[in-house]
Amino acid sequence: MIPDNDPVRLLNACVEGMDLSELYKTYTRVPKNLATPKQLFKIVVYAAMNGIYSSRKIEAACRQNINYMYLLEGKPAPDNTTIARFISLHLAQCSKELMSESTWLLRRNGLISSEVVFIDGTKIEANANKYTFVWKKAVTKNQARMLEKVAELIAVCEEMYGIRVAYNDRISLGTIKMLVRELDKICQKERVVFVHGSGKRKTDLQRFAEQAGEYLKRMEEYVYKLDVCGDRNSYSKTDHDATFMRMKEDAMLNGQLKPAYNVQHAVDAGFVTWVDVSSHPGDTLTLCPMLADMEKHLHFRYRDIVADAGYESEENYLYLENNGQASYIKPTNYEISRTRKYKTDIGRRENMSYDKETDSYTCRNGKKLNVCGTRRSRTTSGYVNVSTIYRCSECSGCPFKRKCIKGNNCNTPMEERSKVLYVSKTKEEKRAENLKRILSDYGTQLRMNRSIQAEGTFAVVKEDMGFRQYLYRGKDNVLAESVLVAIAYNVNKLHWKIQSQKSGIRLYELKKTA
Repeated sequence: MIPDNDPVRLLNACVEGMDLSELYKTYTRVPKNLATPKQLFKIVVYAAMNGIYSSRKIEAACRQNINYMYLLEGKPAPDNTTIARFISLHLAQCSKELMSESTWLLRRNGLISSEVVFIDGTKIEANANKYTFVWKKAVTKNQARMLEKVAELIAVCEEMYGIRVAYNDRISLGTIKMLVRELDKICQKERVVFVHGSGKRKTDLQRFAEQAGEYLKRMEEYVYKLDVCGDRNSYSKTDHDATFMRMKEDAMLNGQLKPAYNVQHAVDAGFVTWVDVSSHPGDTLTLCPMLADMEKHLHFRYRDIVADAGYESEENYLYLENNGQASYIKPTNYEISRTRKYKTDIGRRENMSYDKETDSYTCRNGKKLNVCGTRRSRTTSGYVNVSTIYRCSECSGCPFKRKCIKGNNCNTPMEERSKVLYVSKTKEEKRAENLKRILSDYGTQLRMNRSIQAEGTFAVVKEDMGFRQYLYRGKDNVLAESVLVAIAYNVNKLHWKIQSQKSGIRLYELKKTA
């Protein structure tokens, strides 16, 4: 009853060609007379192919749809709890191995190039309430205010009871714990009876002990929240791995932040060959960990890495170079550098003449900007950027000063200010090499293909497959969902390529203009 060219037959053949030993290792005992792990994997992937992600809807489809019955091979339909536990307890433990198997299946059949990969990311909303936010900046500010009150309490206790708990004026969680212990000892020694309720007068010792206990609880709460935040600026109380990010889907049209994950796709010949999930809102910090993870699980290395401007950084340039890979990353200033306003801005370093021998720039007024020092800055990942500082010492009386020196967020009057440039020579050198590559005919073709292939995967996943929000919580479960969607996308893509006889296309050719 099922046509020979139905996608369900292609899915069945693909899964049969995969090694699912890692999935079976997550079971201590494979149930008999019930759906096997392989059959469960088939039905959840097929459900994702058709835009079904709810375990209850998958259960209903297994009872009503002949295609799901075909995949179950006569076994009884699993209930929604079995399906949900399969994803969260079993699939989440081996999602990367299954993604690797899916990619190797494509590679064995010659469907991907294994040389060029297009990388892009998108934000998908987490299964968390949008008002359960914890902001790192607010926690730090409240902690600092509380520590001031703790310092006052310690000073009073040291004067009244002669206890010594703070050393070198540093107050930590251990300091507050010591204060609580010392006050408890004094209360026991003086046999203080704690009173509560209206009409009861508390002693000074009781008030101090209760204050110290309250400060201890609050300090433990602040330490826990900062530990969960890590190097992020926020997290959700519902899903601690989710970070509040600015989404394109904004129902209130007020730039509201929502708990989400930054999902990264590596695309080769139109197929998603790797998936990564990050809690960082920006794409810059996701490139190096993703490439390292790909090489570890796929056991081969892509030669050309193509990405948009969100991935440009000195750290990423050097990582690709040291790894023997060619970067085709659009510079962040690529589009704006082609405008007339940019080219005529006399305050920009690119529009000043540079003397390599003296290592100095010359401004529009003919004055020299010489090296006066260096500045080091550390990124979130720990990489140290070194920038050379160039300063002009003859800016007074310059007729171009208002056009050259921009910005009013400085307390120094304009008459006393001088032109300063911060230049990362390593980044500029790597950017120039990268720009030369992307402006070549081959680089132009890769950039055109990136917009079609990498961005196209998210368009299909979000719009056609209807995947816009996660149903599970926690980074491992979210990654498992993302892998399911990616494998389902690949099967749909392969079915389309076979039917349209385009399975041999790796890169689209540039259109030739007359």
